[in-house]
Amino acid sequence: MNINMNDIIVKKRDGGKLTEREIREFVKEYTLGNIPDYQASALLMAIFFRHMDDEETFTLTDAMRASGDNVDLSAIKGIKVDKHSTGGVGDKVTLVAAPIASACGVPVAKMSGRGLGFTGGTIDKLESIPGFRTTLEPAEFFTQVNEAGIALIGQSGHIAPADKKLYALRDVTGTVENLSLIASSIMSKKLAAGSDAILLDVKCGSGAFMKDQKAAEELGEIMCRIGTAAGKKTAACITDMNQPLGRAVGNSLEVIEAIDTLKGEGPADITELSLHLAGIMIYLGGRAKTASAGRSLAEHAVASGAALARLRTLIERQGGDPDVIDDYSLFPQAKFEEKVLAESAGFVAAIDTQLIGAASQHTGAGRATKEDTIDHAAGVTVEKKIGERVTRGQTLAVFRSNDKKKAKAAADMARAAFSITLEKQTAPVLIKSTIGL
Repeated sequence: MNINMNDIIVKKRDGGKLTEREIREFVKEYTLGNIPDYQASALLMAIFFRHMDDEETFTLTDAMRASGDNVDLSAIKGIKVDKHSTGGVGDKVTLVAAPIASACGVPVAKMSGRGLGFTGGTIDKLESIPGFRTTLEPAEFFTQVNEAGIALIGQSGHIAPADKKLYALRDVTGTVENLSLIASSIMSKKLAAGSDAILLDVKCGSGAFMKDQKAAEELGEIMCRIGTAAGKKTAACITDMNQPLGRAVGNSLEVIEAIDTLKGEGPADITELSLHLAGIMIYLGGRAKTASAGRSLAEHAVASGAALARLRTLIERQGGDPDVIDDYSLFPQAKFEEKVLAESAGFVAAIDTQLIGAASQHTGAGRATKEDTIDHAAGVTVEKKIGERVTRGQTLAVFRSNDKKKAKAAADMARAAFSITLEKQTAPVLIKSTIGL
């Protein structure tokens, strides 16, 4: 090992700047298992309190990117645009925006991870479609994108292994909430995935990791600078997560809502955000001169049925049953449901979105550990959202599960999530700002 870890820890502890060699050697040697967790933890804590400047952050990101496989998408024609969300409750935007962008000529070659937390990730949601394959051989993946314009598959286990190892350590040492560490974790995986441009959906609010808009904007700005420094066109949208996105939270429930949205029948918020993000993807992919023009193309793709047809093609090409688009009974169905009823009349003033997400996980819709099995039929439908009128005894949310005890426990947990007042409240602004355009 060509570095002295004690010297590096002390240097950062005292506010010094780490050199490129020090950062790269640390990432390399820790990934190989040559640096003990106690020293890596000490360095992470020093970084947490003393921070990193842009140069250090860029180097850390690139070192983690280089620690594993880097996907070469050059066999796919056109400008490939990747979209990433920092995560939220009811966030099924990829299932809507990706088919829209693809229908407008943007090749979508997306690799997604499985979810840990409230619900499954995009891959888990797609697996609620009977027969859908989330694993394709590279040649098949490239051919499908070139021929059909879209493929959505599970992420390789060899993408940024340094990040996987460091994140696990951060998670148990209280060093997660540092902007440089968060940004390098996300962007190392995005850069390794091989797309030409990157769109980031950075959530803020009660159901998001970043609780306030300012912190979310700072994170978005850092990630855009990292992407730009790596030669990628990068943009970030700061969007609201003070209430669930759409009304469905859970795997098959969210796929159904995504299909409804592509039919032009989805909730207003998921429709608006999907069109907005798809418009930016179309612009980044060189298919429109502005994001606004991209939005117009996105709207036409939905209205004409082209985006829904692209989703049908995706399902068919990856072995799924395309009849689910017209017959939702083909999705997994939950045996039990429990309702949360309003205890007073008035207007929904606030929703503890984190609590709704945790309750959804308790139905079986999400994972507490990576080894947990997902119940694809489980989840919650939020019947009332902020600003909507309720009467006493009216249904606020319905929890579904194949385990009656889980459904009841989830509903009991979520009763405290809804705040009702006599005065009507204004729903929070959905799209707060855009960075990097």
